[in-house]
Amino acid sequence: MNKRLIVIAALILVLGGFAAVTLLYRGSAPEKEITAATLGESLSQRLVREHSPIIGPREARVTIVEFFDPSCEACRAMYPAVKEIMARYPNDVRLVLRYAPFHPGSEEAVRIMEAARTQNVYVPVLEALLESQPQWHDGDMRSAWTAAAAAGLNVEQATAALNSPDVTATIRQDVADGEAVGIRGTPTFYVNGRQLTDFGPQQLEDLIRSEVQASSR
Repeated sequence: MNKRLIVIAALILVLGGFAAVTLLYRGSAPEKEITAATLGESLSQRLVREHSPIIGPREARVTIVEFFDPSCEACRAMYPAVKEIMARYPNDVRLVLRYAPFHPGSEEAVRIMEAARTQNVYVPVLEALLESQPQWHDGDMRSAWTAAAAAGLNVEQATAALNSPDVTATIRQDVADGEAVGIRGTPTFYVNGRQLTDFGPQQLEDLIRSEVQASSR
């Protein structure tokens, strides 16, 4: 089996597991319609905050919002697909990451990413954390710090800023917004406010393509 087939097979297994967990969860809780009234704020306010990290053109016509857990295997599996889609629409699509730290080590990884943002190495550190995720996703964060440092993070500066009030406030706001819109697992995607309900790389690309085409009319 060649390397490409192995990668595809691994992606299918991870996404299949994510789908199974999602279905089990949905089977145990009633669906609730998300409206402005139930949120207390508009959906758009809950999806994108001023503090939210943005990858891609800030004024892009199409916004992907991903509720993201850096320790989530499905997030790791989906990231190459998201990156490829964005490369296909370099002027039209931006990615907004919202943090949903559900797993062991997730919150510390988020804090590392936020420290990387202040040092202008956010994307390299994000990608390094995802690549090294199998070594640290059980909560042993030494490998995460090593990977982040190799990607350009000044560890001494990052450690000093790790528990800053601003970072804590960012995490709390993201968690609150995720709870308000009913996030039950990661990754959860919205494209121009439309939730991706049929999960998968192709479904995400189809939704993004439709929004790009609609915004061009």
